[in-house]
Amino acid sequence: MDTAELRTALRNAGLSQYQAEAYVALLQLGAASATELADACAVPTARIYDVLRDLESKGYIETYEQDSLHARACDPKSVMEDLQKRSVQLDEAASEIEARWQQPAVDRHMLSIVKRFDTVFNRAEELIRGATSEVQLSVTPEQFEVLRPALSEAYENGALVKISLHPEQGEEVDDVKNTSYHGLASEVRYRTLPTPFVAIVDRTGACFAPHVDSMNQYGVLVDDYTLTYVFYWYFQTALWEVWDVVYTAQTPDPPIVYSDIRHFVQDAEPLFQDGKQILTHINGYDTTTREPVDIVGNLSDIYYTAVSEPKDTLSFSELAGQVCLTIETDDETYTVGGWGAVLEEVEANRITVESIS
Repeated sequence: MDTAELRTALRNAGLSQYQAEAYVALLQLGAASATELADACAVPTARIYDVLRDLESKGYIETYEQDSLHARACDPKSVMEDLQKRSVQLDEAASEIEARWQQPAVDRHMLSIVKRFDTVFNRAEELIRGATSEVQLSVTPEQFEVLRPALSEAYENGALVKISLHPEQGEEVDDVKNTSYHGLASEVRYRTLPTPFVAIVDRTGACFAPHVDSMNQYGVLVDDYTLTYVFYWYFQTALWEVWDVVYTAQTPDPPIVYSDIRHFVQDAEPLFQDGKQILTHINGYDTTTREPVDIVGNLSDIYYTAVSEPKDTLSFSELAGQVCLTIETDDETYTVGGWGAVLEEVEANRITVESIS
């Protein structure tokens, strides 16, 4: 390191330009009067006394009287310790900057746009671990493997876990049906086309990132009930409804659990029209007070505004309009809607068919 580089390093360590000039010159001289030091460096004579006092207060030099003010450099041990501490601090700061750039803290705004997929993936993993109601997830098999521990926690919490598996661009997945999903998922479907990463958790959190070959790389984090509903519809119509089931934990016999009123209607409508009595358990919320609601009663009516002529089997998109159930309990009659219900008395969070007779 030459003299100029040493002065620059000292300025980076907190010395002023004049202080660095004077200290480096004093190291070369050993000891000198104030005027001699001023002549040996670029510090004006009028400023040299203030510079020497500042350097002495920092522990770099000591001054003494000998006909005039003289100065000499102190034992550099304390200076070196200070510089080494600064070096360690700067090194730690560099590491922290890198870490925060790679994984910035996610502010709990309604909507956040982030730059890196890791931020989206880690947030999704965090949400999944705390899920208690429902998880809807679109992932590659590799991503699924990483999320296994989190999915296991969600499943043990009682969440309904729906997984849409898809390959990466140019890849084929041959072992989808051979993968163990027991204790991890309620249902798994396989989409043959690459698709974005999507995680929707407990109707309030959503994480989205385009697939790796997308022109634009970014991520969207949602912490809002209404905005999450947009991603929910995308998941249901594009990533779920039309793709093959490769695994289900649901048996054909009650109790049969649904997290969406439209899926319930798809299965219940033919039975209801055939005169079957369907004992239904509704977990949800009062649409006026948002208080939890738990009711058990018989299904007495199904109303839906189908966008086309009714068929034997209704598709999810054909039930895009209002869908409403009427449930008769021993004491009251309730109207039940799905996610975002405003016209009905109850918004269903989970619907369980307890019996069919």
